[in-house]
This record gives sequence, C-alpha cells and structure tokens, in this order.
Amino acid sequence: MNEAVILTPERILEVTEDVLRRYGLAKATVVDVARALDVSHGSVYRHFPSKASLREAVAKRWLERIDGPLRQIAEDSAGPAPARLDRWLRTLFAAKRERVCDDPEMFQTYLTLAREACAAVKCHKDGLIDQMSAILSDGVKQGVFYVTDTKATARAIFDATCRFHHPAHADEWKDADLPARVDATLVLLLRGLQAA
Repeated sequence: MNEAVILTPERILEVTEDVLRRYGLAKATVVDVARALDVSHGSVYRHFPSKASLREAVAKRWLERIDGPLRQIAEDSAGPAPARLDRWLRTLFAAKRERVCDDPEMFQTYLTLAREACAAVKCHKDGLIDQMSAILSDGVKQGVFYVTDTKATARAIFDATCRFHHPAHADEWKDADLPARVDATLVLLLRGLQAA
C-alpha cells in the first residue's frame, strides 16, 4: 500500500467509476476501490464515511455531467429565448439518450445509484427546472413568451417531455422515429408559449 498517495474526492470518484465498470455494482466494494488506488480502505473512508456516501457521490457526479452543458445554455441570456429553450431541451434529451445507447451497462449502474441517491436526484431535477425557468423569464422579458408563472411552466414542460429524458422510457430512445417525435413536441411547446 502506498499511503503517501495524495487522495482527493475527485480521484476516488474517478477510480470508483472504473471499478464499477470492471466489477459491476453488485460486486464492487470499497476495498476494490482502495486496491485500485493502492491505499487502505480507511483512506477512502476518510473522504467518504460509508459505502452509501461514496455511491451517492458517484451518482451526483454523473448528474452534474449532464447538468453542465445545460447550465451554459440557460445562462447565455444574450440569445433569443425560444432558440435557447429548444437547444436546452434537445441537449437534455441527447445527453440521456447517448448514455443509454453508448454504454447501456453503465447507464443501468448509474440508474441504480441515482435511485439510491434520492436527495441528489431531487436537487438535480430542481436545478433543471430552475434553468428552464430562467430561459422562460428571459422570453417574457424579450416579449416572445407569455407565461405568468415561469417555475410552474418549467415544471410542466419538464413533465410533458419526460418521454424523452426519463430513464423509464429509455427503451424507446432507440426508435428511428424519435427525432420526428421530438421535433413535433418542441414545435407544439414553443407555439404554446408564444406571446399573442
């Protein structure tokens, strides 16, 4: 064991993801993570006090990867709100679809971790609603959206589009007609938001 190794939470999470990929969620242990880092499992526990906290941190990290590009779109208040909302939703849909199609086994692992990390998932969803609400507010200021309650409208859009981003619908994301369904849904949503 190399106890002189400088461990950071980020390094532990990177290695934990590799261990999960190698052994799977059911078989991966904190000892496996420590072994891969060449440290004692106690060193890992100094950063993450339990296996559950380590698993929650992995789930949170995964959700943050999805959140980053979306936050950039939401914070770019210079562009027209309808185009930003369209781009934001398409980016969300694509991020989820890519994870399912590119690496279905890791997607299932992350999905299980996310189910365990209810607080992190709720925070993630709330953050997405806030981002969409900010875009809607900009649209109201630009005079292109008619929305009286941006938060409630953002939540309604999130719910109305769940078929394209909720993991329960992941099997449908491989359908050849998915892009046409996304296009039709977004046209309908954007028309419904237009100021008269």
